[in-house]
Amino acid sequence: MSEERLLRREEIPQLWEIDRSEVIEQLYSVEAGQLVLRPEFYDMRGWPQGEAEHYTPILLDCFDRGGWFLGLYDQGRLIGAVVLDTRRLGPDGDCLQLKFLHISHAYRSRGLGAHLFRRAAAQARLLGASALYVSATPSQNTVDFYRRLGCSLCAKPDEELYRLEPEDIHLIYRIQTRETDKHR
Repeated sequence: MSEERLLRREEIPQLWEIDRSEVIEQLYSVEAGQLVLRPEFYDMRGWPQGEAEHYTPILLDCFDRGGWFLGLYDQGRLIGAVVLDTRRLGPDGDCLQLKFLHISHAYRSRGLGAHLFRRAAAQARLLGASALYVSATPSQNTVDFYRRLGCSLCAKPDEELYRLEPEDIHLIYRIQTRETDKHR
């Protein structure tokens, strides 16, 4: 059904062809260090106005500094993608940001998002990172997806990323190292 391959720089604008449609009924927020779910309705049809224009230069910069861009294709059409930024985060510089992860609406609930997440975690491990940093849209579906994969609320969000996305839920995923795997 799908082909998986690294994206080329000139293909980055195709990311905005992914159908991110979703009906959102509840959003998370962080209060006193805890996730709190509250009702809030959005019928997301496509990308918010200006999103592609704002984020394309950011993604191009990420690519130019060695970012890792993996796409899933179905019959030549991009249906999902994951982006791993190689800029080091955290006090020890051992964390990499999961910059982008989206699956087209018609392809969700097939394990493709989890597959892309695991591929990004494996790539981060190869690059020597011990954790993935995720700044997640606060929708219940998105946050619950990352929590099912093993992400937890970040005790101390990255200051720069928090300033850029204060409404997002900042999560951390501890990557299993080969040494950790041996002791399990």
